[in-house]
Formats: sequence, structure tokens, C-alpha cells
Amino acid sequence: MFIRVLGAAAGGGFPQWNCNHPNSRLARKKSKNALARTQSSIAVSLDRKKWFIFNASPDLRQQLWNNPELMPSEDDPLRYSPIMGVVLTNADVDHIAGLINLRESQPFNLYATKRVLEVIKNNNVFNVLNPKFVNRIPIKLQEYVELLYNNGEKSKIVIKPFSVPGKVALWLEDDHKGPDLGSVEEDTIALEIKVDDRKTFFYIPGCASVPDWLKNKISGSDVLMFDGTLWTDDEMIKDNVGIKTGKRMGHISIEGIDGSLKRLDDINVGKKVFIHINTTNPVLLENSKERKIANQHGWEIAYDNMELEL
Repeated sequence: MFIRVLGAAAGGGFPQWNCNHPNSRLARKKSKNALARTQSSIAVSLDRKKWFIFNASPDLRQQLWNNPELMPSEDDPLRYSPIMGVVLTNADVDHIAGLINLRESQPFNLYATKRVLEVIKNNNVFNVLNPKFVNRIPIKLQEYVELLYNNGEKSKIVIKPFSVPGKVALWLEDDHKGPDLGSVEEDTIALEIKVDDRKTFFYIPGCASVPDWLKNKISGSDVLMFDGTLWTDDEMIKDNVGIKTGKRMGHISIEGIDGSLKRLDDINVGKKVFIHINTTNPVLLENSKERKIANQHGWEIAYDNMELEL
């Protein structure tokens, strides 16, 4: 299995369009220590010819341009795409807006929880995804499903969605529904991904905490891609670029007693990769002390076009 990082940054990308944080300024100057990144998304394939995209970011068109294997080749028909399907982990704008780029009557399968598919159904802009071509397939928590190619053939790539601590998408928050803002179990999911039970890969781009059951679940896996949004819970407030903590946004911080660095330090995982990284996070900088600390704890920092092979 080939895992290609299409985008490694959190919502807004790196640099974010309206952010003048020192990190963003370095990225705009194209510093070798601040590599620009598009918004979080990955692609998975068994042969580098047929691909499944996990989360469709607003930067999808640019990401496809940066990854020619996900675009038609000279030998393909006049209308063709190697994209066989899209899998969504939530209804955040930075994970669903890219679907609009896939509206040209091209067949593919769209996988998401019933909750997220209902959100898309109720937003008329997504009617551009012609149901004659785009097959919307609900996935159930804790149940394995084999992804299908757009001709109906089985791909041998199997996923199992499961709920992780998080919250409803920002644009769906409802202050009248209590402290959880209307969140339900299907709002934030993680994915276990495998082929023929040989290798196991966990994709968790959004997670608010690491309970013991989650540690036990991911232990022994070959690859873990995990939420790396913020280094400290209050970094956006301290840096005067935001008013919310990571916890309020549904994201665990890397540093701290309850941070992912400490909580996941003793798990047995072949490769650990932080993804979905906010523009303020110092771990983005190649020469930062935070990057060094993360590396010392066995973590890699995702970057656009990074590829892993299982």
C-alpha cells in the first residue's frame, strides 16, 4: 500500500492567507526552514494507478497538479480520473470543500458516516456531485468495509471507522445544544486501514484527547498519522492570532501532561507522523527546538508529497 500526503497543514494551509505570524512570514519568503503546505488530505493506492482520497481539502485541485499520478495520463481516455473514491472523516470545511472540484460528471464513490452524508445532502452546493456518477456510500462505526473501484470491483483496501474524542464541524456548531455544541458520535472519526490483514495504518487527523482505549487500539500498528494541529493548547491565544484553545477546537496539543507527545510516547508503532498542522505550530520549522523534540520522541512531521509504503 502506498500512502501519499497530498496536504499536511490544518485548515487555511501554511502559510494561511491572512496570517502574518512569524511562521507564515518565513513560508512566504520560501525559507528552507519553513516548507509551505496545503490543507490536510492523503491518498492511498495499491498500484499507484488507482487512488482513494481521504478528505477532500479546498486545495485539492492544486494537490492533484502536484501529484500527476492522480491525474489522467496520455494513454487514458479523453475523460478519465485515477480517483476511485473519497473517504471523509468529518464535515469540516477543510475536509469537504474540495469535493466541489470533482463535479465534472466523473464517477467515483463517496464514503462517509450517515451523519456527514446527511450534512452534505442538506447543503445544496453539493448537488453539483451528480448522483448518476457519484455513489454516496454510508459507513458504520466499528464495521469493516472494503473500498470499491468506480466500476464496482473490490479494491482489497479495507477501512474501519471509529469515533474519537472531538466535536462537530465549526460551521455546524449550535450554542443552544449544550457544552458539546450539538456534537454526535459520528462527527469525528478515525480510520483503521489495511490490506489482507497484513499491514495496519491508522489515520486520525482530528482528535481531542488520547484515552487509554485509543492507545491500546493503535498499539502494534505499522503507521500512525495523528492530529498535530497545535504544539501548545493556547498557542493561538498567546501568539495573538486567535481566541480559541486547541481543546475548544477539538484538537489535542502535542506538548503538555495530556498532550499527544507524552500520551503516545510508549506505544508500539512502526512509524508515527504528525499531520493537520496549524500555521502557528513551531514544529513546522525544520530548525526549531520543537521539531527536534518531536523527532527525538520518534515522530516525523508530514509534508506535501511525502510518501510511505506498507
